[in-house]
Amino acid sequence: MQPIALNGYYTLIAATIVLLFGKILVDKIKFLRDFNIPEPVAGGLIAATIITVLYYTTGHSFTFEKSLQDSFMLIFFSSIGLSADFSRLKEGGLPLIIFLLVVSIFIFVQNMVGMGMAAVLGQNPLIGLITGSITLTGGHGTGAAWGATLTKDYGITGATEMAMTSATFGLVMGGLIGGPVARRLINKMGKQPQVESASNNPDSINDTFENANQQRLITANNAIETMALFAACLAFSSLMATWVGNQIDAGVLPKWTKMPQFVWALFFGVILRNFLTATFKVNMFDRAIDVFGNASLSLFLAMALMSMKLWELAGLATDMVIILSVQTVVMIFYGYFVTARFMGNDYDAAVFAAGHCGFGLGATPTAVANMQSITKRFGPSHKAFLIVPMVGAFFIDLVNAAILNTIIALFGH
Repeated sequence: MQPIALNGYYTLIAATIVLLFGKILVDKIKFLRDFNIPEPVAGGLIAATIITVLYYTTGHSFTFEKSLQDSFMLIFFSSIGLSADFSRLKEGGLPLIIFLLVVSIFIFVQNMVGMGMAAVLGQNPLIGLITGSITLTGGHGTGAAWGATLTKDYGITGATEMAMTSATFGLVMGGLIGGPVARRLINKMGKQPQVESASNNPDSINDTFENANQQRLITANNAIETMALFAACLAFSSLMATWVGNQIDAGVLPKWTKMPQFVWALFFGVILRNFLTATFKVNMFDRAIDVFGNASLSLFLAMALMSMKLWELAGLATDMVIILSVQTVVMIFYGYFVTARFMGNDYDAAVFAAGHCGFGLGATPTAVANMQSITKRFGPSHKAFLIVPMVGAFFIDLVNAAILNTIIALFGH
């Protein structure tokens, strides 16, 4: 039976309903609050479950407007770049380097676990990369790119389908484990929830994404000028992704230079912000950037989760289920014992661990949502919100590509 296709209007309506429902669930259900499950994850999983029940009972399924989901993802990453003032990034200093090293080592661990488990189960070790950093750290975009390569060049049948399913599994689990891991660390140090969430004073110091519910005063002119900045980031990212792809196809550039489009959006956002502020002394509208960025983050996650076809996850090969389950346990222990310890074993470290669980299994938007669910309840973590989005959205893709290319070169033949 053909899926029921929902255009952009209906996809947006569905996503907003999912978000509102998720907020109600988290507000009303103590379990979700106690384990700091992000609102888009709570609502999105319920929506995906309802769609799955409809599929099994009536045979009907739905497809949503993918381009809309991709656009919100690009706006979110652009907002990270547009918020990245070089003067603030200097504050990251040594903790940024330590966190990058911690997550880089985990990429290697993740791939060794995946390849080792695949070999033990009698599978091609390269399948372990699909259930490793290709999809769990890399996400759907990296999974699609590598899936095609592994099928064409290394003869792994169904690599793209496996990659999409593995990335979906990771997106769900990354959103589910981050809150509980951080909560256990926080309980261990005896920190109590704050009496009130961060200030709703619109004139308070702006911390992008850290307090998504903070009231911010923006005007129509602010909004229009900010949308122009986002449009520039999206246009540049599209041009660069297309140009680099063409150069790779022509043999001018090596394959490792190919990066997901969102990396270009983030990169141009960083350059644009700092060029305008340093050269023309432009007063950037951080409040508007925050509002659009947080809204896009929530909408992207809601669309990604409600688009999941859980019946495909249910049909996962037993070997993949085993490998992905082990990867989830490894992420939990690594986040709890390694990430938190090396980042200082304090409250900030707990928020770092929640973020690492988010993009270590899922994606940077999941990491930010995990951290928001913690800081909303226990208070701000400026260091984590300064470092995690930049590492998870930009640096880690470069490290992941380098590690994957090295492993493929060593074990691919």
